Amino acid sequence: MVFGLGGKKKKSPDIKVDQTAPAPSEEVAVPETAEEETLNEAGAKEEVTASEEGAVPVVPNAGDSASVAPAPEVRETRKVNFLPGPSPKTVEETGLSMSFVINLTAKILHEGGTMTPAQIAAIIKLPKLVCRQILKEMTGLMLIESQGLESADVKSDIRYSLTDLGKKWALDAQMVSQYVGPAPVTLEQFEAQMQRQSIKHEEVHRAELDKAFSHLVIPSILKAQLGPAANSGRSMLLYGEPGNGKTSLAEALGSSFVDTISVPHAILVGNQIIRFFDETLHQPVEEFENSREYDARWVLCQRPVVIAGGELTLDMLDLRFEASARFYEAPMHLKALGGIFVLDDFGRQKEEPQRFLNRWIVPLEKGFDILSLHTGKKFQISFDQLVVFSSNTRPEDLGDDAAQRRIYFKIHVPSPTREDYLQIFRDVCDERGLEWKADIMDEFYEKRYERDRFITSGAHPGFLVNHIFAACRYLDQEPELSHDLLDLAWKNVSANQRRSN
Repeated sequence: MVFGLGGKKKKSPDIKVDQTAPAPSEEVAVPETAEEETLNEAGAKEEVTASEEGAVPVVPNAGDSASVAPAPEVRETRKVNFLPGPSPKTVEETGLSMSFVINLTAKILHEGGTMTPAQIAAIIKLPKLVCRQILKEMTGLMLIESQGLESADVKSDIRYSLTDLGKKWALDAQMVSQYVGPAPVTLEQFEAQMQRQSIKHEEVHRAELDKAFSHLVIPSILKAQLGPAANSGRSMLLYGEPGNGKTSLAEALGSSFVDTISVPHAILVGNQIIRFFDETLHQPVEEFENSREYDARWVLCQRPVVIAGGELTLDMLDLRFEASARFYEAPMHLKALGGIFVLDDFGRQKEEPQRFLNRWIVPLEKGFDILSLHTGKKFQISFDQLVVFSSNTRPEDLGDDAAQRRIYFKIHVPSPTREDYLQIFRDVCDERGLEWKADIMDEFYEKRYERDRFITSGAHPGFLVNHIFAACRYLDQEPELSHDLLDLAWKNVSANQRRSN
């Protein structure tokens, strides 16, 4: 009963997109004007396919087969695209004030020099039609001046640059915030979109879970526990011995999600900008990368899976204010909205586990968090995500009863049985092209895990095979499973993993 990496990768069938899904994916696109057709001409939509890790036969515990029915056939995958609203046609429709977008445009021109409306639109993520409205207002304020056509073609764009007054205006705007980039969405727009694309709308069925876990050796009874936990959209604790794939389990759970959600580049709270979209955490869906039908201040992404480990501190759960740049960066758990936030190695952070649970009692219970700006202003924001605590510590040692009640599902991830361990080891050997020798591995298992009383771990097979390959490179010989090489590799296994007498 263990998680273990499986064999070689293979491509899965294409995901079927449900074109009849209810709003917000049915919002009517706003027809583009001739002016807007010059934007993003180089983009081409690509068909979205889904791929997953290679399939490995599930090795259930012998006692599980009687209690768990055979897995149903994989159905056509349900998918909903939670699109943002259509592109705004006026500054008013953005929800932002004219003074704010003028300040942002002035900073863009100050940094970029002479620019066309199309070039400004590509940065500010507003339609060229809206950019022309902003530039018209700036012309009236004598902040910009025309520098002629972009090319000899009379239909080409006019280039603009800042006047001396405009440069002073831009410098004053930079004193407030040096943020230069896509225009933010308002907090109200953000909250409305988060409610529409709540993690609770995602449905995980058994067949989909089987596909997501096909590269892992996992007992069926454990999947029967994980499915309801994933569908609840609430918190769960995965606990057990180290090395048995608790983190891999959480990542695979995220891959079972199929919906597309909208993630803003930035959020405006009061007059403060919070940068939200993170290219290291959010994975855009290529199908929508060049679409001009929706508000480009949003990025269409897969539901995120954000993992924080022992380095996480309590202050990292608050907004991070860049004092020199004078704008904010959203915390990691906020960037996981609509997806999964994994607190890995829970209990190994600098602060005690109880303090993290105390920090999250209200968010886990009420579904919202309270954040503070450096000005002292507090505001409420959604806390809509599947929170997964992964720990090597027993639940009763992580916090008091009040805190533990906020963790709705507590799932034990057991160490592998002999059958499961040998299956994982064989899968690793197949993946690395190492000849499997059943007699040698039977003797090795009896010696180390039965006689020496070491605790089995799903991480041991890959760990030992890596050491065998390293040793064989040094010895200038072909890698193989042998008693000598296994014993040499075993010297690197910690004695702390022995079973207590």
